[in-house]
Amino acid sequence: MKLGRWRAAAFLGGLLSPLLSAVLLTGCVSVGLGGDAPAQAHYLLADTAAPAARRAQPLVPALLLQALPADASADTAALAYSPRPNEFAYYQFAQWTERPVRRVPRLLQQRLEARGLAGAVAMVGEPARADWLLTVAIDALHHDVSTLPGQGRVAITVELFDRRNRTRVARRQFEAVVPAASATAPAAAAAISAALTQSFDALVPWLDAELQRAAAAAPQ
Repeated sequence: MKLGRWRAAAFLGGLLSPLLSAVLLTGCVSVGLGGDAPAQAHYLLADTAAPAARRAQPLVPALLLQALPADASADTAALAYSPRPNEFAYYQFAQWTERPVRRVPRLLQQRLEARGLAGAVAMVGEPARADWLLTVAIDALHHDVSTLPGQGRVAITVELFDRRNRTRVARRQFEAVVPAASATAPAAAAAISAALTQSFDALVPWLDAELQRAAAAAPQ
C-alpha cells in the first residue's frame, strides 16, 4: 500500500529515511492504466477473540461506557504508522472503516456483553441508567515501524467510577504489541486488531475483579 505525504505532529520534521520508504512501499497498489490513482482500501478494526465463557450471574444491573478524547492516531479514519516515538504519518490509500475512537468502545461493549459482567452494557447517551461507569481512552493505536517490519501497538486506559458518589474506584492502562507480518497496510491492520484483542483479554478479567470488589463494598 503506497504511503501518502508525510502528515505528522507540528513538531515533526523531515521525511522517512530512504530505506524505510522503500520497504513500506513494497506491496503497494499499482497505478492503473491511464494514470488512475489506486483505489482506497478500507480495513475493519476487529476483536478476534473466541467467544468468552459467560458469567452465571451479572455483577451489577447495568454498566455505562464512555469514550474519552483519543490520541491523534485514533481520532482519524486514516491508518497511522510511526517511525519514531511521538512521530506519526498516515498510509495514503488505507483507512479504517470507522474511526478507532468510536470503534474500540463498541468492540469493548460487545466483549463485556458476551462475558455478562452486567445485566446491560450501554454507551453514554443511550437510553440506559447505571450506577457504574467505565471510561475508555485510547492512548496509542498505530503501526510502529521503528524496527521493520514493525508491530501493531495499542494502549488503552480505562477508569471505573461509582456514579452514586462520583468516585473513581479503579484505573489501569492496558498495552499490547503484536509483530506485523510485513511493513504494509494490510499487515499493519491485522497486527493492530490482534493487539487490541490482547488488550481486551487482559482488561476484561481485571474489570471483572474490580467491579466485583467495588460492588461488594458499595452501600446497598
